[in-house]
Amino acid sequence: MFEIDALRLLVTVARTGSFTKAALHLNYTQSAVSRRIATLEQEAGGPLFERLPRGVRLNPAGRTLHRHALEVLDRLSRAEQELSVLHAGHGGLLHLGAFPTASISLVPAALRAFRQARPDVEIMAVEGRSGTLTARLADGALDLAVVSDYPSGLPSAEGVTTTPLCEDELLVALSGEHRLAGSDMIELGELCDEAWLQDAYGDRPTMLADACARAGFTPRKIIRIAEWAGKFGYAAAGLGVALVPSLAARAVPEGLVLRRLTDPALRRTVHVALPAAPLPSALILRDLLRDACRPERVGHLGSRLTPPSPRWPARGPAAARRAPSP
Repeated sequence: MFEIDALRLLVTVARTGSFTKAALHLNYTQSAVSRRIATLEQEAGGPLFERLPRGVRLNPAGRTLHRHALEVLDRLSRAEQELSVLHAGHGGLLHLGAFPTASISLVPAALRAFRQARPDVEIMAVEGRSGTLTARLADGALDLAVVSDYPSGLPSAEGVTTTPLCEDELLVALSGEHRLAGSDMIELGELCDEAWLQDAYGDRPTMLADACARAGFTPRKIIRIAEWAGKFGYAAAGLGVALVPSLAARAVPEGLVLRRLTDPALRRTVHVALPAAPLPSALILRDLLRDACRPERVGHLGSRLTPPSPRWPARGPAAARRAPSP
């Protein structure tokens, strides 16, 4: 309803008590100040100043608008200061998004290091699917996101760049009473008669569908469950099996076992996604996420089941195949 410049003019006239003095202070002409105040009064629905023999003073309506103008201008001033600090990489807010299993161990490890390195920056974290996070990053709602190409490929958006962080092997979660629970490694074909606990299947390409096709079968049944707690519950009850990223191993409850699969393609790549002009604090967190993925650091991310750790992409699938079985 009111322009910011007009509110600043109102505050200056009230402080100086004179259109002429306000004009000198703001490097305006006195007639320009008079015209702008007249327009503001028209927008406000009536006079804002009492015209005195020497100068002006706020009337009740003017005092009301003046009070709100001070609040608005103060908020804008603080916003300018915070943005200046933020773009300089000192303090401010950093909006982070991550897919659910990244929030089990990888992201918390990086955020712990970030809090020690930059205690002046406040993190606002949200959880979501990789496609949703990428879209929010493109819209400016996030400053950084941890995303992956599982289950249906890496999402993309204009103005968003992605950089690989690590490779994360996909394991199979079985009930502790499953006939294959004692195996070191499992051929996917041995699970052809199982019900699979999967959020998406059939409506678009997925890693599981591709792997089953390579193994020469189509799952007899898909139980569509989106949340990990539900997948773990069904699997523990012997109602199905599920692919579980090794980053999620720490969250696997008692009653389940994780076993490696012989298909070397059953792995996802974890990426960090950034806008075209990232904040300095986002770049710091990106580097700490990389550090949290390093082979010498992932040991503390492990689990009671000691599945294979995430690996740098440079090691590649061949190196992963040479890794010893748990």
